Order: sequence, then structure tokens, then C-alpha cells
Amino acid sequence: MRYAQGGGLTDAERAARERIRLQAVERFEGGEKNREIATALRVSERSVERWRRQWRERGEAGVLSKGSPGRPRLSERQIARLERELDRGPLVHGWEDQRWTLARVKTLIGRLFHVSYTVEGTWALLKRHGWSWQQPARRAIERDDQALEFVEDGGLAPGKSAAAARGAWLVFEDEAGQTMRPPRARTWGRVGCTPVIRVRGRGSGRVSIAGMACYKTGQRSRLIYGFRVHRGRKGERKAFTWQDYRDLILRARLQLGGPIVLVWDNLSTHLMPPMKEFIAANAEWLTVFQLPSYAPDLNPQEGIWALVKRGIGNLAAANVDHLAKAVRTRLKKIQYRPHLIDGCLIQTGLNVKD
Repeated sequence: MRYAQGGGLTDAERAARERIRLQAVERFEGGEKNREIATALRVSERSVERWRRQWRERGEAGVLSKGSPGRPRLSERQIARLERELDRGPLVHGWEDQRWTLARVKTLIGRLFHVSYTVEGTWALLKRHGWSWQQPARRAIERDDQALEFVEDGGLAPGKSAAAARGAWLVFEDEAGQTMRPPRARTWGRVGCTPVIRVRGRGSGRVSIAGMACYKTGQRSRLIYGFRVHRGRKGERKAFTWQDYRDLILRARLQLGGPIVLVWDNLSTHLMPPMKEFIAANAEWLTVFQLPSYAPDLNPQEGIWALVKRGIGNLAAANVDHLAKAVRTRLKKIQYRPHLIDGCLIQTGLNVKD
């Protein structure tokens, strides 16, 4: 049984080792050969040879374990300090990127406590204290964390209250786009041979989408979207205009059949004077709240876009119309699966349907 320096063994593992060694001693006394003992105990023949030598020199006491040399050598106070330093991030400790690798953690332990761990022992130490190898989430440096905490702690409560008082739908809006270069998705391939997805490198084309994730207590969640296909023609507009957003809001009102509390970001088109005038003119059924800047993870519509892009991963589109058809198909599938729309809301951590 192998163990790493600094990794340690559990009590159950140490007890199992002792039982195996005691059984080996009994078989030594019975005159069995090393190969037979190794096969019976499922250990290496080399280990049996070492145990037999120790048994001959010091008897049974020489074979029994003296305790795991891999017992943790950092105190609880040192572990707590190590975790605080890890939380500060690699940049603070002189590395140029923000990745904690086992080698870097091993180096940090040496700097802080002058204790030498192996890479394997470092892995066991981190694992034992609740750390794991993870894919990090990206956050913009410009993000206002105080505004974010305000929203998460109930900053949308006025919007939720307004929706409840009016019997309104709470609607989250966001935009997305997709070019002819599809999102990359994992696929099986031969070891050492990276799979290659053939896509068109010439020509232009883009699909732009404005979507609304709509929620109301006691009602099936809805997805409403606007679509624009850009074919690269001269003078053709790529992005949505304020009139497009106005029309999308009006269409949402007709489809939902009631007032709307709209939550969206600070896109410049959302803040144009004509849009503000439209919102003010329709205040009897339309209320608008702004999300904090650089906080896409608070918008469930972002989760919808992730589902769409996952569904078209590695798509080898023949032209922009093929791409548009694939995106529309994915959006329609989500429309008929309200549990997916609800899941995107749950992922944000916002409680707006209770």
C-alpha cells in the first residue's frame, strides 16, 4: 500500500496494514514461501521479502508498522493560515497568473512553514481539508461587488413586490450573438490526436438574438425572443435598435397577457432617450429595473444562451441560414421545456417565484 509524504493514512487504512503484516508473520512461522504469501495477501513480493528480513532480525515487533510517516505535519493553526493565504490568490504571492497548482501550493507551504511536502502529499493535504481542482468562473475587474450583494440580499425585492401587487410577470432580458464559427464542444478522439472540426473560414454572417425569460408565481415560465440575421450586406445593421426592443416588449405583453416588470442591463440602447420616453408613456403596465454592471450571472437569460450554445457545439454550418435554423430549433426546444427556464433562474440564486 503506497502513501505519500505529508499525505497521511486514515485509521482504517493503518489498521488494515497492521492486519496484513500480522498475517505475514503467521505465514513466516508456518514456513510459506514469499511468492505464496504475496499472492495470498495481495501485496508485492518485494514487500514480503522486506518484512521477512525484519522478522528475522527483530521478530514480530520489527514487522509491525511504527506509524505512518505521512501523518500531517501542519498544525490546525498552520492549516488555517495556509487557507487564508490560498484565498488571497497566487498574484499576491508573486505568480503572474491566477492558478493554484500543486507545485505552487507546495512551494507556498515551504515558504510559510519551512516544511517540505511532495506534490502527492500536497494533493492529499488539500483534499483532506475540502479543496479540489476546479474550473474558475470569470468576473470583471470593474464589477461592483457591493451592488451585487445588494441585489442578492433582496435588492430586487421592489421589483418582485411590484410584480406581485400588479399580478405582473417578472421578465429578464438579455442579448446574444453567434457567428459562423461554432462553440467548441468536447468529443471523443484518439489519444494524442486532437479532433479537428472543419468550419467555413470565408464569408460573413451573424445571428443576433434578444431574449426574455419570463416568470410568474403559479404560471408556466416562458421564453420570448427576437431574431436578426446579418448576412454581411452593405449598410445592413448587425445589432438591435431601440425600436426592436420596443417591439419585443410589446410582443411580450401580448403573449403574456398582463403587465410586465422588466429587468435588464445597462446597454446603451436600453438607455436611449426614445426608449426612456416609451417606458414613461407605458408606466401603467411596464416597470423597468436595471441590473448592476458586469453581473451577467444574475440574469437567468444568460443560462438560456449557454443552453443554446451547448446545443450547437461543433456545428459545421453550410451558411448563415443553416446557422439561423439551428439556433431557432434550439430556442424552440427550450420554449417547450419550462423546467429548463426555471433551472436558469435557480442557477442565479435569485428567489423571485415564491
